[in-house]
Amino acid sequence: MNPVDNWITLETRRQFFGRSAKGIGAAALASLVQRGKAAEGGALGGVHFPARAKRVIWLFMAGAPSQLDLFDHKPGMNDWFDKDLPESVRGGQRLTTMTASQSRFPIAPSMFKFGEHGECRKAVSELLPKTAQMVDDLAFVHTVNTDAINHDPAITFIQTGNQIPGKPSLGSWLSYGLGTMNRNLPDFVVLNCEPRGQALYSRLWGSGFLPSKHAGVAFRSQGDPVLYLSNPGGVNRDTRRLMLDRLRAMNERVYAEVGDPETHARIAQYEMAFRMQASVPELTDIRSESNSVRELYGPEVDTPGTFANNCLLARRMAERDVRFVQIFHRGWDHHSSLPNNIRRQTQEIDQPAWALVQDLKHRGMLDDTLVIWGGEFGRSIYSQGTLTKTNYGRDHHPRCYTIWMAGAGTRGGLSYGKTDEFGYNIVENPVHIRDLNATILDRLGLDHERLSLKHQGLDQRLTGVLPARVVSELQG
Repeated sequence: MNPVDNWITLETRRQFFGRSAKGIGAAALASLVQRGKAAEGGALGGVHFPARAKRVIWLFMAGAPSQLDLFDHKPGMNDWFDKDLPESVRGGQRLTTMTASQSRFPIAPSMFKFGEHGECRKAVSELLPKTAQMVDDLAFVHTVNTDAINHDPAITFIQTGNQIPGKPSLGSWLSYGLGTMNRNLPDFVVLNCEPRGQALYSRLWGSGFLPSKHAGVAFRSQGDPVLYLSNPGGVNRDTRRLMLDRLRAMNERVYAEVGDPETHARIAQYEMAFRMQASVPELTDIRSESNSVRELYGPEVDTPGTFANNCLLARRMAERDVRFVQIFHRGWDHHSSLPNNIRRQTQEIDQPAWALVQDLKHRGMLDDTLVIWGGEFGRSIYSQGTLTKTNYGRDHHPRCYTIWMAGAGTRGGLSYGKTDEFGYNIVENPVHIRDLNATILDRLGLDHERLSLKHQGLDQRLTGVLPARVVSELQG
């Protein structure tokens, strides 16, 4: 008798199921449960209206980059150096516990030079020379605002539409509503750069009350790209194939007896995991890319876990029709020593972010790929702690900050919204986090009010129950 046949005969179904899950990949299967249904389309059965974007790549700068030192130029603040922020400007807005006890709030103008770039003459900091080269392809939104003033609720809010953990993330909503575009990879992938700064939690890319198949799959920079994807020792691919065939036969017998459609879904998921054993290693091996492409992304592109490497992987995933890719780059929480720290951060992200947009554009993929860059909130015009001409820190500022978007019909060369001379309050065209998420969904052909699921007696949706608007001005 074949040893595999003998093993299956002697093992109970539960024991066999537990053993095989370890080899095929518990992490992969957690994201792929019931994927067979999604392969036939999402819960909506299609889009609400014609979509401009097929996929999204979100470059998330965790920790909140200073818009005042990068994109929201306030040259008039040079005359205000070390003067107190007027109380009439702050207007009683919340402060964090890190600066609430300060005796004064001295204004810290950016020490970095800004230049006007592109046909749109957009002012961009000297810290981002590559980004400055593509401003005519970008739409800058200077008036994004949020309700949260601390990192965890703010990141949770922008990711899930709610400050309280437990709700589905944006990528999960897209997977649920639209389904999958490929057979061999997850719908929603998360790429974390090497650890620095605040911790990130898997609930930020979780599926909440949606089926777990819609959760993001976090790829790793060391070992198996997805945990437990490799076969265990002594099991080759032919043996794995035979085991899956036997497991399919067992499950088919169970289905014939019970008629539970989830049994067929699980069969499909094991098949998906088997295909991922071939597709994921091929995806993450960038040696097939030409030298010119690798050079485009910069010197760190061959180092796993770097922003450059992750940006190239994101493009490769987009080519393979992964619908939503999110790259988390940490270390932007600059309460002190901002000039030195922000130099390091921008050196890591400037060229790869530029390269990603150029690469997509060259391949004709920018037309239907939406690229987003930004963090969870902004930074204050006043200094936290000691202020000098060459050193300062900035506290959290939820009232207004800058993100940029590119591709999928985005109106390039646009600067949308305006802040006051202090970069502290919004003067025109506010864009709340709810508006931002509604706009992203709209670009993918989804009405944010109709993408919902009844849960705990409520019609739950990404944008919640408060008003949200699509910022149509961002579309070209």
